[in-house]
Amino acid sequence: MTFRKTMSAALAVCFLAAGAATAATYAIDATHSSVGFKVRHMMVSKVTGTFGEFSGTIEYVEGQPGQWSASATIATASVNTNDAKRDGHLSGADFFDAEKHPEITFVSKGVRQEGDGLVLVGDLTMHGATKPVELELEFNGAMTDPWGNDRIGFSAKGVLDRRDFGISYNTVLDKGGVAVGNEVELMLEIEAIAAK
Repeated sequence: MTFRKTMSAALAVCFLAAGAATAATYAIDATHSSVGFKVRHMMVSKVTGTFGEFSGTIEYVEGQPGQWSASATIATASVNTNDAKRDGHLSGADFFDAEKHPEITFVSKGVRQEGDGLVLVGDLTMHGATKPVELELEFNGAMTDPWGNDRIGFSAKGVLDRRDFGISYNTVLDKGGVAVGNEVELMLEIEAIAAK
């Protein structure tokens, strides 16, 4: 092998190694993250809620959103709207049916640039149905914490129609209208730590 070929091969290996080093798997830090939602109540207000149990991973490449990916699992029975009776109803057969469908899952299919922002595209599985969803995505930054952990943060939001997932229960009010809106706003604040 000539000197030129040897140097070319060595440089190629270095570039590949450098590229591989920039990709990392991050685990969602649930203690510094939140998975929330908001839905209309009697057309006069919005009730907010969160899920207390969730986990997931993010594949992150610095400066390359097209190579990012994410997957997450949420325990449906961990829904919390600050009202035990309502939470029990949401966990029951009329809504999430947590006994039959204990998990909500999300698997991303890509991130695209849209104007000055980013859109996370993926499949959401809930109540036995899988549908595509799109979330406005904001990258909040990356840093190394005082204990040597590499961290990244994201915010995401979107809207889905719960009827698309077979969750259609409602109550018609005596004076018109319904008790619960069909559109659900999603609000996520995610912090994740690089696997070591």
